[in-house]
Amino acid sequence: MRHGGQILVDALKANGVGRVFSVPGESFLAVLDGLYTLGIRNVVCRHEGGAAMMAEAQGKLTGRPGVAFVTRGPGATNASAGVHVARQDSTPMILFVGQIARSDRDREAFQEVDYRAMFGPIAKWVAEIDQTARIPEYVARAFHLAMSGRPGPVVLALPEDMLSAHAEVGDLPPWRAPLPAVAASSVATIAGALAGAERPLVVPGGTLWSQAAAGDLARFAENWGLPVAVPFRRQGHMDNAHPNYVGDLGVGMNPALGQALEQADCVLSLGSRLGDTLTRGYELMNPTRPHARVIHVHPSPDELGHLWHPDPGLVADPREVVRAMADLPAPRRWDDWTRDLRAAYEGWQKPRPTPGALRMEEVIQWLSQNLPPDAVLTNGAGNYAAFLHRYFRYRRFGSQLAPTSGSMGYGLPAAIAAKLEHPGRTVVCLAGDGCLQMTVNELSTAAQHGAAVIVLVANNGRYGTIRMHQERSFPGRVSGTDLANPDFAALARAYGGHGETVTRQEDFAAAFARAQASGTLAVLELRLDPEALSTGATLSETRAAGEAARQRA
Repeated sequence: MRHGGQILVDALKANGVGRVFSVPGESFLAVLDGLYTLGIRNVVCRHEGGAAMMAEAQGKLTGRPGVAFVTRGPGATNASAGVHVARQDSTPMILFVGQIARSDRDREAFQEVDYRAMFGPIAKWVAEIDQTARIPEYVARAFHLAMSGRPGPVVLALPEDMLSAHAEVGDLPPWRAPLPAVAASSVATIAGALAGAERPLVVPGGTLWSQAAAGDLARFAENWGLPVAVPFRRQGHMDNAHPNYVGDLGVGMNPALGQALEQADCVLSLGSRLGDTLTRGYELMNPTRPHARVIHVHPSPDELGHLWHPDPGLVADPREVVRAMADLPAPRRWDDWTRDLRAAYEGWQKPRPTPGALRMEEVIQWLSQNLPPDAVLTNGAGNYAAFLHRYFRYRRFGSQLAPTSGSMGYGLPAAIAAKLEHPGRTVVCLAGDGCLQMTVNELSTAAQHGAAVIVLVANNGRYGTIRMHQERSFPGRVSGTDLANPDFAALARAYGGHGETVTRQEDFAAAFARAQASGTLAVLELRLDPEALSTGATLSETRAAGEAARQRA
């Protein structure tokens, strides 16, 4: 006989879970007892949103569900931000939520929420475990659904009396991946469809990827002379230094690459959903008026035909397909097309100077040239991230942790998860002053659990992305985008970490070296010129363009 909390934790252990992220609550005390018994590491966070984002980042890093525990009511609503990231990013994740006692349901009891209704639109599956003896069944299904097809988040609600009750029940075997084999005839059909293209583009996406797949993709692209363009924040899917890599399709993309997508007559999608971010709001490719043949490989049958008519479509693991394609002889080559796109990428990489004594384009280029290839870079959302996308060259899969959902505050929790998973690797979080303050309290989590992350805060005193759009649409009418910031370096020191403020470009490298040498969490506050609004235009230029557009209108 075991109590429900012990049964649940035993099921986690059987599935290889060695670390969970949580904000503890009285609704799942039996689980905390189970974690204590088995010695599974419980990373206690400061906010449920941070805990859920750490679990999501763990899922990205490992390909297996990151696990978070939060309490009922406010704990669950706070954690929903991380569930949304996992859904849009196709990341395996399991969120366990404490729940009121079963006898009090439907009385609007203290912190009562209908989790099926709340999480239904943003999770792959939501359920509530009513019987202690069925815990192994529900946990087994949660792991299966989180990793099958298109990976994503699962939410399980845990009534507290169900967890504290005892039951005699056996454990179930852990989840096992289905057979990955792809039929040779399917690969041949894809190859034949691709061979008929004049201007093809290969787009690898999704989370079903690996360093081996990145190597296979490089071989395939090189053997066939094909250009590879990755989706938004999937830049680690191929070595950016490879001559067949031509850039990223997404927010702030190279205009020349966007034009290439418009000109392409065939798109081979390997795991990507080819959504609105990649197509600039379906302006570059329109599902109702497709100009290019779409060869669509995706692990979920529900995605084929969802937006694009697949011609052909294949339900398969994209890693297996690209491995098979890499071994096929090329029926023809597209070297000139690829060479032109690579040249456009190289030109886009040349820094466009921004104003100020400290410049983000030079900071990012220094990081790109000096960090080891296996360094992990994380970020949330904001104009500062556009500098990272444009000027940093990712060399390995797993080196980029960023939300395709555009969630602010993601960078710091993700960096903590990455450092706990890979303590020997350099982990750098890029964050804007507004982005960091969404989850800055997780510096305490980093300090408590020994996550020696290096945080670079791009401080321009405002919500830069919103200010950019504001100046374009309503030039000079500033409302709600200015920020009052703390002394970020002093805040790091208050948590027992290393903190410095950098104001000059020539001081950055030495400051970064001191941050690395500190051996603890470190924050470098980068004081930027307020005029440095984006990679493409200053604040004044953006406002002037907005005023000119209004006059024309």
